[in-house]
Amino acid sequence: MTPSTGTRTTRTRVAAAARRLADAGVDSPRVDAELLAAHVLGVPRTRLVLAPDLDDEASRRLDELVERRAAREPLQHLVGSAVLGPVSVAVGPGVFVPRPETELLLTEGVASLRGTAAPVVVDLCTGSGALALALAVARPDARVWAVEADPDALAWAARNLAGSGVELVEGDVTAPATLAALDGTVDLLVANPPYVPADTPVSAEVGHDPAHAVFAGPDGLDVIRPLAGTAARLLRPGGRLAVEHDESHAAEVLTVLAHAGFTDRGTRVDLAGRPRVAVATRA
Repeated sequence: MTPSTGTRTTRTRVAAAARRLADAGVDSPRVDAELLAAHVLGVPRTRLVLAPDLDDEASRRLDELVERRAAREPLQHLVGSAVLGPVSVAVGPGVFVPRPETELLLTEGVASLRGTAAPVVVDLCTGSGALALALAVARPDARVWAVEADPDALAWAARNLAGSGVELVEGDVTAPATLAALDGTVDLLVANPPYVPADTPVSAEVGHDPAHAVFAGPDGLDVIRPLAGTAARLLRPGGRLAVEHDESHAAEVLTVLAHAGFTDRGTRVDLAGRPRVAVATRA
């Protein structure tokens, strides 16, 4: 980008940043440029038009962030946070960044709890804790547990869930002893596990996520298979499961759930029409 010389209007700087990001092949250059400028100025993106002009120091900071984004460092790492539904959580190296696709998982989870008072909710493979926190905010009467095994992700989740009332548990989501005290009592179990088949090409941004939070064996089901058994153990009869998966193995996930004893199985598609979430009922 052109070095800054004196105060620049925010509009001019954002326009230049958007052009740089577009040239670098970033999918949403204007939005990213606006979010980076808002971050530098310490204002919400919606208030950017009213923000003061950038001085030399602010312009230099914006230039640096734009170059890092052009190199495909995740936007969420640059601004230090990610949004999921009603919540914003801190993210950075060492934890999977929540994606827009998981909004579908959140929506399905909230819908399944309608009519259930004081529900018991479990989020397996919680990562940053975003989904567990969003469910707790959507249903303040719920008792929510979040499970994660990776130490780095646990640190991020502990930061994000502090004071929320969500119980954070260190544990292997495939282990028989994990949350054993809740066996047969859970109303809703959600999971966004690793599910990308090994050797699948991914975007440069996804390459910044921990590989163990993204890939799951040759067909992408190495975690979902045992996780289905854990879900069947924890859920009460009639309890609901919602699990995010790769669009390439939607049918296989439903077969896994059938073998684990789930009924009323179905697939939900995202806004692009891709099958992304499997739902089912504990028989």
